[in-house]
Amino acid sequence: MITIKPVVTRKERNAFFVFPNDLYKGNKYFVPYLIADEKDTFTPKKNPAFEYCDTWLFLAYKDGKVVGRIAALINNKLNEMKGMKQMRFTRYDVIDDLEVSKALFEAVLSWGREKGMTEIIGPIGFSDFDKQGLLVEGFDQVGMFITLYNHPYYHEHLTKLGFVKDVDWVEYKVYTPKELDPRVQRISEIAQKRHGYRLLEMKKKKEVIPYAKEIFHMLNESYAHLYGFCPLTDGQIDMAIDQFFMVAQLDYIYVVVDKEDSVIGFGLMIPSLSRAMQKSNGRLFPTGLFRILRSLKRYDVLDMYLIAVKPEYFGRGVNAVILHEGIKTAIERGVVYAETGPELETNLEVQAQWKGFETEQHKRRRCYKQVIK
Repeated sequence: MITIKPVVTRKERNAFFVFPNDLYKGNKYFVPYLIADEKDTFTPKKNPAFEYCDTWLFLAYKDGKVVGRIAALINNKLNEMKGMKQMRFTRYDVIDDLEVSKALFEAVLSWGREKGMTEIIGPIGFSDFDKQGLLVEGFDQVGMFITLYNHPYYHEHLTKLGFVKDVDWVEYKVYTPKELDPRVQRISEIAQKRHGYRLLEMKKKKEVIPYAKEIFHMLNESYAHLYGFCPLTDGQIDMAIDQFFMVAQLDYIYVVVDKEDSVIGFGLMIPSLSRAMQKSNGRLFPTGLFRILRSLKRYDVLDMYLIAVKPEYFGRGVNAVILHEGIKTAIERGVVYAETGPELETNLEVQAQWKGFETEQHKRRRCYKQVIK
């Protein structure tokens, strides 16, 4: 017998956040969630997104054992901005049993109907910096710390339950060239000389902090047109700064400013934490933190976390300034390749950046939709 229960107690919350790590135990491609971070994401006092989001967590039980989980989410701010009545689902994990998936979504949709919602999309979280998109290609590729991993049967379950594709994201391996690209170098030099752009030279990470809020306000502008994006509040920006800069290395933080010292471009890459997280099974202690710190020093793969340009500076060489510096550092450090993370398949501007590189489109992930009847 399948039973669906809303998550209420501390024991149930722990079961909700541990379940995927147990489900994928031994899977060499799954990268465990950092359990402490996941708990903070769904704690109103820790996540400022709760100022305008409603959520409900559900667990599925079969014969007294947890066999699935899902989170329902309503972004009231975005709904008001867009004139929608749309809800989201996220943190969907399940055993290969269609009836369990059906029961989980019945609970989610019932809650959505009570709230007056008319459409559901997912998997997609609180913001564009949250994990999103169900993996539909690349099941034999190691996941990134910032993305989701799932079994192939998830797609089958969703399709049988009436969900259809809304958008796809693609991901690339961008291989490090043996030498600097003279074309990118030339564009970078011309842009800096002609327009007065300047790549900040920083000796300590704390020197980035005065620019940090401006960086994320610029990201709000740059990402405004992207699918499902909701502008970050100051509280969310503070949270993002803490999360990103905790593991960021100075060599891979790129801030481009104009003549007035205003931020017009930003790039952030971080050495891959995937292997460290797999060995630690999502826990910082007793050895997880040590493994993360070691991964930041010994690595040959980079994860591209963020790259953005202020909208009015698109096509004016700012990307070239960031790319040139990133390539130079990757060559010096012996990096084999960098992973882009999810990029909308329709976002030709960002994909055009990789045309001069050897690339491999190795993953695809999808956001589904369904009308709520």
